[in-house]
Amino acid sequence: MSPLPPSRIRRARSSDLPELAAMMGQFNRSEHIHWRPQRVLPALRRLLRDRRLGCVLVAEGGAARELRGYAVATFGYDLEYAGPDAFLTEIFVRPPHRRSGEGRRLLRAITQRMRDGGAGAIHLAVWPANRAARRFYEGAGFAPLPRLVLTKRLRGAR
Repeated sequence: MSPLPPSRIRRARSSDLPELAAMMGQFNRSEHIHWRPQRVLPALRRLLRDRRLGCVLVAEGGAARELRGYAVATFGYDLEYAGPDAFLTEIFVRPPHRRSGEGRRLLRAITQRMRDGGAGAIHLAVWPANRAARRFYEGAGFAPLPRLVLTKRLRGAR
């Protein structure tokens, strides 16, 4: 079997929402995160409309232009990085397309978009026990900081 041709990485559109939502549900289930589309989809629509907030990219390929994966990154602001920074909130490749380079292409593209948007650093979170993901990210130049990230939700736990 010959490998599939590489996908085209592009900015997500509102017409991608049904496929994006399906992939996001799959991603969140695999990460053991409670998936609440009624809460997330309005925020995703806003992110798709307002480029100042960040970026959603999709990997599109094949004759049917199927979505093979996606990446989401959002902007923040941190004096340590002299201004804007970014957070890779999600990256997902559908199982049939894993280990084909799709994840690396998405990661490079989303990192470049955040750099082009002025970010001085891009952060991500990974489960410490997920060795494959850690190797993937470390191979792309990400390194653990000697800090522990703590989170406090500021709104109700909808």
